[in-house]
Amino acid sequence: MRSPLLSTCLTGTLALGLVACSAGPARDGGDPVTAAPTGTTGEGHGAVTGAEELAEPRLGLTTIDPSGVVHHLDLLDEGVTELGSVGAPSAVSTDGRYLFAETPDGLEVVDSGVWTWDHVDHFHHYRADPRLLGTVEGDGAATVATTNLSTSGSTGVHFAGSGDAVLLDTEALSRGELRERFRLEGEPGPGMVVPVGSSALVTEGGGDQTTLVGRTADGDETGLREACPDASGTITTRVGAVVGCADGARLATVVDDELVVERIPYPAGSTATPATSFDNREGRPTVAALAGSEGVWLLDTRARAWTLLPAATPLAHVTAVDDEDQRLVALAQDGRVLVLEGSTGAIEAETAPLVADSLAAGRVPTLIADQQRAYLSAPVEGKLYEIDPADDARVARVFETATEPAFVAETGR
Repeated sequence: MRSPLLSTCLTGTLALGLVACSAGPARDGGDPVTAAPTGTTGEGHGAVTGAEELAEPRLGLTTIDPSGVVHHLDLLDEGVTELGSVGAPSAVSTDGRYLFAETPDGLEVVDSGVWTWDHVDHFHHYRADPRLLGTVEGDGAATVATTNLSTSGSTGVHFAGSGDAVLLDTEALSRGELRERFRLEGEPGPGMVVPVGSSALVTEGGGDQTTLVGRTADGDETGLREACPDASGTITTRVGAVVGCADGARLATVVDDELVVERIPYPAGSTATPATSFDNREGRPTVAALAGSEGVWLLDTRARAWTLLPAATPLAHVTAVDDEDQRLVALAQDGRVLVLEGSTGAIEAETAPLVADSLAAGRVPTLIADQQRAYLSAPVEGKLYEIDPADDARVARVFETATEPAFVAETGR
């Protein structure tokens, strides 16, 4: 397999100390084509007051350093903007527009100001002013569950320290408001609030006695109660919301205005480690997860079926590109980025070790895949990598950062 070394490039200082090295031209797109409507559209196209609609997504990498300073790198023009500061983060989640930073004060919300509205057969892309939206108060580790739409629906938050289950109004977030649809008291410990349409699934109990309880947007029980032993990990696909359980997955959808949960059991006889964290190219139906050291789980939410692929080398993370070639992109434990064949798990291409120092120091890199590129953060190395999975894992661009990119999200998608 080809292992391209990182190309040498000349660097020049950009605003706020971020430097970009380009191994090829930037992608086209991002010019405004229409003025935004005067409010959130009733047709569900994702527009909000003051936003520009764009011809193409204005993709960026939004980073937060260990002290909480937020920067946004525009992947089109390679310009950098400092958005402000949050508390020192211990974890960050994203829906492709907002960054939800777990800090000592609770969950602080950053609006990157760029987003895409998925209208199934086409997309709408927007740009508005970025801003810091404030803090959702809560104690302990925050587990965040998002949908693929950043101007409608809800965002779920569970605080392990207090056991509080919170459902945020995502449309209100798009207007710059932090509004809780409900806040339910619970027992301290791990848990999830998973938005599904206008409803949500909220975990009760723990361990092998965990139950998913259906709730309306007001917090009332719907009557749905579904066992989900050792619930861990959730992701929303084009089909529905996935929740990982010890015996497989639960797929939640809305059918005729009713919240429905289906069981997707692991293959009969499987002894592989259950999936506890899922990742994919946003919105696609297939998701990937590590099966411990045994390999990679693929869950096709359209087919309601699992596939276990062997791992050719120990992996730290895997995500499903879910393109025509069913590629996977993975981070090996030695710091290489791998492109895996989707039906066998075989390595199609790989980079040189890019984040070996970060992994050795316990600074976990972030690996993100979109339709055209993959992005990898290198906290200790102080870099952000852009990789082309379809071109032998070629390192297309390298961005050097003045501070550690401890957390990174691809925004605008």
